[in-house]
Amino acid sequence: MSSNGFFVDKAGADHQQPLDFWPATVISKEAIDAEIERLADLPMPANGRRQSWIVHPRSKAPGLGLAPGIRVSLDVLKPGEKTAPFRHNATEVNFCIRGGGHSISGGKRVDFGQYDVWNHPSYVTYWHVNDTSDLQVRLTYSNAALLDKMNVYLAEENAPRDIRAVDGDGDGYDYGEEKGREDPRRASPYGTFQLTDDGAWLMPYETLINPASVPSPVLHWPWELVKENIDKLEALGKDYVGRRLYLLYNPRTERTNGTTPSFFATMTIRPPKIVDRPHRHVSAAINYYFSGSGRSTVEGEVLEWKAGDLMLSAPGWAVHNHASYDDYVYELTVQDQPLNIWMESLLWQEDLKLPASILGSQPGFGTNRKLAGAAE
Repeated sequence: MSSNGFFVDKAGADHQQPLDFWPATVISKEAIDAEIERLADLPMPANGRRQSWIVHPRSKAPGLGLAPGIRVSLDVLKPGEKTAPFRHNATEVNFCIRGGGHSISGGKRVDFGQYDVWNHPSYVTYWHVNDTSDLQVRLTYSNAALLDKMNVYLAEENAPRDIRAVDGDGDGYDYGEEKGREDPRRASPYGTFQLTDDGAWLMPYETLINPASVPSPVLHWPWELVKENIDKLEALGKDYVGRRLYLLYNPRTERTNGTTPSFFATMTIRPPKIVDRPHRHVSAAINYYFSGSGRSTVEGEVLEWKAGDLMLSAPGWAVHNHASYDDYVYELTVQDQPLNIWMESLLWQEDLKLPASILGSQPGFGTNRKLAGAAE
């Protein structure tokens, strides 16, 4: 079957069209709890995965997600159950919202409990085990929706377990050298070299198809340790203009400040009656609140939320801010900021009275943390 491309005349066209924001939306604790019960009542699937995708009403296949490019799934394991080995070319942020258990990912074991976070790198075999007496409930955030949209999402059920062997250096992997990788016949005698005085270079094919490999480790952020540190941020007074959070940082992402190459995950504390200033950014934000209650104002619409709710809280480039009510709020926020930094598309406006900046390419923003008095 053959097909021909066609021309679309855009001569003189205004390329900035009105942005069609996906509306902010709240998936209530009650709806999540009901779906947990429904999944738990199902007969155990052959692959062991009791899973539902949480999909925005505006999302369309391929690439179903809670935000464009971000898939969130609700996963349930009953006591004594485990999933079949699985791998895909997506990366994941995993968040346990009930129970506990352990995961094996790339040969590394992660024992987790409620509110722990850990990552799964791309194309490593993993499986989950519930070795507790309670339901194990996880929220999984992945870039599979984006890969689906690109028509390049690849997944393998019952994947081989020995994709990467356990080693002794702590990252869980022993990469070794592939046969033929150092074949001198495959090497260019010219190497990569500078072409112009202003910094344009040329790279040969042999280097193009053999980029430097950087290990992508499995990392675990236990809630008990994270909480000890974010609780110290309460010392920031009400005059503080930043947000009281820590990024769950994966050093493999370097300057893109990620938990995975696509996403960052942050843990935030909001003391009672704290109101953020309005801001906006190209990256989409999804919040899971597991303590307290409050409200968010997104493009002028006010939405209330409480512990146990999941929320698309910031469609990309929508003006928004958040406020806590009478209790302390704890939340996990996932954004596709690292991906946008790599694409040089992360326009961010921290203060609507000041110009926006392309984070990662231009200087970013400061806060008044030293004046506000925070714990170090």
